[in-house]
Amino acid sequence: MEGNGSDTLNVAVIGAGPAGYYTAEALTGGHDTVHVDIIDRLPTPFGLIRAGVAPDHQSIKNVSRRYEATNNRSNVRFVGNLSLGRDITLAELMELYDSVVLATGAAKDRPLGIEGEDLKGIIGSGPFVGWYNAHPDYKDLNPDLRVATVAVIGNGNVAIDVARVLAKTAEEMAGSDLADHAARPIHGSPIRDIYVLGRRGPLEASFTPNELREMNELEHCVALVDPAQLPDPALDPALTGAAKKNMPVLRLMAANRPDSKPVRLHLSFYLRPMAVLGDKCVCGLRLEKTRVDDGCCVGTGATEVLPVGLIVPCIGYRTSPIPDVPYDERYGRFKNTEGRIRDRLYCVGWAKRGPTGTIGTNKPDGLEVAEKILAEVHPQGREGRHGLDRIVRERDLHIVTFRDWKKIEAAEEAAACGGAPRRKITDVEEMVKLAESR
Repeated sequence: MEGNGSDTLNVAVIGAGPAGYYTAEALTGGHDTVHVDIIDRLPTPFGLIRAGVAPDHQSIKNVSRRYEATNNRSNVRFVGNLSLGRDITLAELMELYDSVVLATGAAKDRPLGIEGEDLKGIIGSGPFVGWYNAHPDYKDLNPDLRVATVAVIGNGNVAIDVARVLAKTAEEMAGSDLADHAARPIHGSPIRDIYVLGRRGPLEASFTPNELREMNELEHCVALVDPAQLPDPALDPALTGAAKKNMPVLRLMAANRPDSKPVRLHLSFYLRPMAVLGDKCVCGLRLEKTRVDDGCCVGTGATEVLPVGLIVPCIGYRTSPIPDVPYDERYGRFKNTEGRIRDRLYCVGWAKRGPTGTIGTNKPDGLEVAEKILAEVHPQGREGRHGLDRIVRERDLHIVTFRDWKKIEAAEEAAACGGAPRRKITDVEEMVKLAESR
């Protein structure tokens, strides 16, 4: 389908992650006259499913089959290796399409905002996770893991993922798609202590029960919790949500022996980072002890220093600003009203609400914005994908379609060994050459 008829609603979705695909699914389900181009700067689709989900959590990646089914619709097209700003502008896309949806996610790390965070040895979770997940942007990150102690700052699932990937043995990761360039330094590292630090207490922690439970089942790493930091067991029956399921696991961890396994994972609560210590490289982290009063984290004034050689903050992300798109600095997202930025321009996912929720949270998000577009935007005879293809030819750009992506995927799967599902390619030029091969 060309998608440039007068009765065709042409929509460009910028970002091929979960939010983008759920939006495309909602826009085209039962609407043959709606044509969607899902545009991404990388040659690979699926966004954080590929580059954010932990490499040892392969079952979570299975949701990509749903996105593939959406891509198989004749009125949906994946356009990879096309970068907003580098190859085409938002203004040009607004001219080509009846509506544009920003599903760009949140790729920038939220800063700690403390002294010393620019020292060598402090690496944000975005680059660090991208590095071990074979994201092309971070393939050359090369963090120095020749350290005995690591501090992971944050009490969410990203922090748990980072700690777990560092703690697992090569055998435990055999069925994962951990990047080769990351596997070697991780499994050869002398790391013996991993601290997961939270400003608040165990009741406020945002990691989910399954991820927490997994930390108590590692082969060479023992999970430890200070029992004094856990609430009175008499309060457990009144707990709800994740806290109710997390508490029994935390109590089991509190009973573990520190010397039972060679690596120790410390889940430490009520500690707020105050300063990163060191000359050129990280050598310690100054922490303030805290308490929680009426839901607020309050400093006590008491401090301690944790000697560490690597710090990975996992405290949230921010959407990258786009010129001429209103931006909310406080929340690190685009300014919008229920997904609507301005006439014909919308946003979904983390670009809309900030870095909250799970992969599934993007589904109702995409549906809501799709319904708005279908109700508010009408076909105006714009060129759509026909016009985009014209610009691609004029600028000699090398886009990657979904059919092209399948060649890349086949090559990755063929190169896998030792039970791994794939051996990810990290070089964009290599991917494009594969995509263009016959």
